[in-house]
Amino acid sequence: MQKQKQNFSDDQDLNLELEEDLKIEEDQLIKKVKDQDNSESDNEKEQDIVDDDEEKDDESDKINYLKRNLVKIQTQVTQLLSYLDGGDIPLPKKEEGISLKQSRELKQSESKEGQKEIEGVFTGEEMIGPDGKRYSIPSNYASKSMLVEGDMLKLIIEADGTFVYKQIGPTERDRLVGTLIKNEVTSQYYAMVEGNRFKLLRASVTYFNGDVGDEVIILTPQGAKSDWAAVENIIKKG
Repeated sequence: MQKQKQNFSDDQDLNLELEEDLKIEEDQLIKKVKDQDNSESDNEKEQDIVDDDEEKDDESDKINYLKRNLVKIQTQVTQLLSYLDGGDIPLPKKEEGISLKQSRELKQSESKEGQKEIEGVFTGEEMIGPDGKRYSIPSNYASKSMLVEGDMLKLIIEADGTFVYKQIGPTERDRLVGTLIKNEVTSQYYAMVEGNRFKLLRASVTYFNGDVGDEVIILTPQGAKSDWAAVENIIKKG
């Protein structure tokens, strides 16, 4: 009997030990789970911080970009306002009768059919290309088209060498009234307007059957000094 009690007591002790071991393992497992959760939470927080920093950097870049552009706009507006208040407007220098702006706009190209296209500026009697070359223009064409200095032209050179001109950029014009005169030595016709003398193409004068002393209506580049003028019409004197 006493031996049975002893065995029972040993069994109880064993069960208690097992329960304690299980309890310890359970506590350790719970701790591991909590540690893992805390670690994931910390990682998420760190990622959130990184994302926030990146968003702040992007926002800062955008603000700096906008600031730079606003400063540029402000500078341009201030400059334009100074021009309106009477400030000097910087104009491009002219070389060989072509402004720097016009020179940049001029193009030279070759088509597949062997045509060659050249854009240039009319000087009053010929065209200057982007390379500085001068191209003769039929006086009849210049006369009938009433070309004035500064007009933009396109020259198409066909494969057989034929020249074809097209007016692609007429400049603004002033209309003036003067008197037809002629240099008897050189046979050059002029329009005399308030003390200013403008050269005229002979073809333009003969087209209207002009004579010395006739009233001549001419076209000149608006607001610009020019040596040549286009004849719009001639009114016969008395």
